[in-house]
Amino acid sequence: MAMFQRFGNVANGDASTAAGGVPADIKAATGGARLVEQSGPGRWLDLKMRLHERLLEELNLSAIDKVPEADLRREVAAIVSDLLASENTALNAKEFGHLVDELLDEVTGLGPLEPLLKDADITDILVNGHGQVFVERGGQLELTVVRFKDERHLLRIIDRIVSAVGRRVDESQPWVDARLPDGSRVNAIVPPCALDGPLLSIRKFARDALTIERLVDNGALTVDMATLLRGVVKGRLNLLISGGTGSGKTTLLNAVSSFIGERERIITIEDSAELQLQQIHVARMETRPPNIEGRGAVSQRDLVRNALRMRPDRIIIGEVRGAEALDMLQAMNTGHDGSMTTIHANTPRDALGRLEQMIMMTGIEFPLRSMRAQIASAVHVVIQLERMSDGKRRVTSIQEVTGMEGDIVTMQEIFRFRREGIDGEGRVLGSFEPTGIRPRFLDRIIAHGIQISSDLFAGRN
Repeated sequence: MAMFQRFGNVANGDASTAAGGVPADIKAATGGARLVEQSGPGRWLDLKMRLHERLLEELNLSAIDKVPEADLRREVAAIVSDLLASENTALNAKEFGHLVDELLDEVTGLGPLEPLLKDADITDILVNGHGQVFVERGGQLELTVVRFKDERHLLRIIDRIVSAVGRRVDESQPWVDARLPDGSRVNAIVPPCALDGPLLSIRKFARDALTIERLVDNGALTVDMATLLRGVVKGRLNLLISGGTGSGKTTLLNAVSSFIGERERIITIEDSAELQLQQIHVARMETRPPNIEGRGAVSQRDLVRNALRMRPDRIIIGEVRGAEALDMLQAMNTGHDGSMTTIHANTPRDALGRLEQMIMMTGIEFPLRSMRAQIASAVHVVIQLERMSDGKRRVTSIQEVTGMEGDIVTMQEIFRFRREGIDGEGRVLGSFEPTGIRPRFLDRIIAHGIQISSDLFAGRN
């Protein structure tokens, strides 16, 4: 069976090919007006979408995945050349190559978003309707020139994303979480809930997880703080990483998890798989949303309970956000030392308060003191992260949970970031410093054979 409904000699490799995958005879014929410069992006989008629709009629879509990329590009170039000729439209070689690239993205990828997904400097892609696309680069948001033809075009791309993972989004189910093949996390919401057109957010998956050394080099924390965190993990203390959206919680969790030994069995539980643990013995689990009939959901609480039957040495929850907090705390209190998770909160104290709220989500009425005592005995260290106004992410506080005084969970700060102002270029000025307090857990770390000098915690005047 032919791979294409129209598959001429050029697709079989008989025509000579110029640089960029454009056949030489086509390249020679594509002189003439500069459509983009003279007519603007609106005309370009109209042309691209018109050619895309005609391209879909020419190609055998069921065979595309089986065709080598170079062959597919040559065939698309040949079809586009014929279509341009039939419309009496001329492009120069640069524009022609650009048009073929964009049409390939439309046919096999995510259309206008493909160049952004390939840009390693971009961490987030934020689509606010078909006419506005922002990206985060270097911690700062910036508006791009990327546009969709119309709302229908954007909805088609969203549908391609969610259908690939067996989900749907429409008026009856107007929002959805999904994941791209590379692990990037996607959230989409469509009308009627999205008032000004479909909204799409993509948190790109880092192909190379940041190590603790790179975080130190980037100014997220100091060598002394990293040394302490190494001791905390190797000493099997339970760790809670707190911060706002985009503050780097998962990045830090990935980094500190590298200190876990190879001989330990690690169970990870996530809503959307983002963790990149390097150990050999890792069992990964992910939640599942309900199906179209509203059945079949698997929650994080279900997975935490199941994990306890899987002989874990450590349990890592990507982000605790609901009733699973109770099961997580019970696991931390019953022999699964060295477990860790992240939580959305603005301060270490707020993080413990949020744990209380999550325990209440179980519907079980605990006495306040009993609930707080369970938190105080389960969580040993809280790390606070912040994405600051200059876009940099920093560890702003490392605190030890020391116990209870009356009905209050007590904490003491070990390291902090002291903010000193903002320079003329908008960069946040400040320094990391120890508070001078020797943590109570230091003896426990030393008992595990981890040598940390008390000088690490000496305060500086």
